[in-house]
Amino acid sequence: MDTLKYKGFIGSIEAELDSDTLYGKVLGLDKGTLVTYEGNTLAELREDFINAVEDYIAFCKEKGLPLHKSYTGSFNIRIPIELHAKAAAKAQEEGISLNAFVKESLMQAVV
Repeated sequence: MDTLKYKGFIGSIEAELDSDTLYGKVLGLDKGTLVTYEGNTLAELREDFINAVEDYIAFCKEKGLPLHKSYTGSFNIRIPIELHAKAAAKAQEEGISLNAFVKESLMQAVV
């Protein structure tokens, strides 16, 4: 999926074919927080995305709210040594990296 990126925020790119409009939302924000943008061209969409992010940052600062940025797709976890060893062994057994094994396991758990 193509995305827009600005100051640690990631935004989706969607299209409304009937009206030739591009639109999107900032991804990974807290539940209940919606930041959207739109444009008729990719340049307009990018500009409105940047303005929407700047407005969100200003709003959070003005209200004293914590600033939540989009998820990056990378995170650290802490697990018991034994679990780490078993997961690494299972990944090796399946001929994949530990990262790929964890990704597959998470996908199965949340879908």
